[in-house]
Amino acid sequence: MSEKSELIKKVEGVIDQIRPYLEADGGNIRFVNITEDNVVEVELLGACGSCPMSQMTLKAGVEQAMKKAIPEIKSVESINN
Repeated sequence: MSEKSELIKKVEGVIDQIRPYLEADGGNIRFVNITEDNVVEVELLGACGSCPMSQMTLKAGVEQAMKKAIPEIKSVESINN
């Protein structure tokens, strides 16, 4: 398995751990891409797509969990902002 596909597998694992918390508030998250410089791109769905607090959730929640689990990750960005 390539290094990138291994990284994607780890990223999707972290997203799967976070998803129930977002679903509890009517939202969801979908992995889109990982860039060459290890920036994870996600799409915020449902209530998360229109919530004014979604950027804070993305940075304080999703990004922190991602960086803690996978130190190579530089940041998490939403493609629907």
